[in-house]
Amino acid sequence: MAKIDDLIAQYGIDTDRMPEHIAIIMDGNGRWAKKRLMPRNLGHKQGQKQLKKTLIDCVQLGVKVLSVYVFSTENWRRPEEEVSFLLKFLKSSIQEEIDELVQEGVRLKFLGDLSEFDTPLLDMIQTAERMTAKNDTIQLNIMLNYGGRREILDAVKAFAHNGGDATKISEDDISQNVYTKQISDPDILIRTGGDIRISNFMLWQCAYSELFFLKTFWPDFGLETLLQVIQEFQSRDRRYGGLSE
Repeated sequence: MAKIDDLIAQYGIDTDRMPEHIAIIMDGNGRWAKKRLMPRNLGHKQGQKQLKKTLIDCVQLGVKVLSVYVFSTENWRRPEEEVSFLLKFLKSSIQEEIDELVQEGVRLKFLGDLSEFDTPLLDMIQTAERMTAKNDTIQLNIMLNYGGRREILDAVKAFAHNGGDATKISEDDISQNVYTKQISDPDILIRTGGDIRISNFMLWQCAYSELFFLKTFWPDFGLETLLQVIQEFQSRDRRYGGLSE
């Protein structure tokens, strides 16, 4: 912990003003591997290792929610071999990490349209959520088969299904029916890999998030990069459409 405390001091981070919720589009795994003349799958494996490190860093910094874009509704368009690897890798990662996540107080939530996944994966997801349900150190949201537009549509359908009047639907009604309805919206949205777009990720929730687009590939993302983002975040004037006091 001494190292992280030293870095917090070095970057002038105010520990009383830490972001509560960080969302990350973890992009660049394949290009990281290609740059090193490695198969793309090795880039995904390295990206999983970096996610674990970032989760630990967020715990030490006091971040309460970490949301990560693991598999989008558009990722089904990728080559079948890569999709198959990603889903198998997800299963093995859950199996390998679940006991440690339970011990470290991580609450797991899998958010998205999960209906398209096979029964073994759905059973693993339900078991992992059940095993970590009482944990409260940090919530890790794994966004699977997730799309922001579909989420908004699902929220409207849920509102109508529960007897809501579509002519009177409000922003609060949408917020109470999105997948993340029980947690705060992201304070920070980070995208690694160099692209400057949010790619259908948390469209509703990130209306007033502070956006950071980094050229760093996800496997190279580390604690110091995270602290640089938080340092910049704390220097910004968040007015939410109003005026500063």
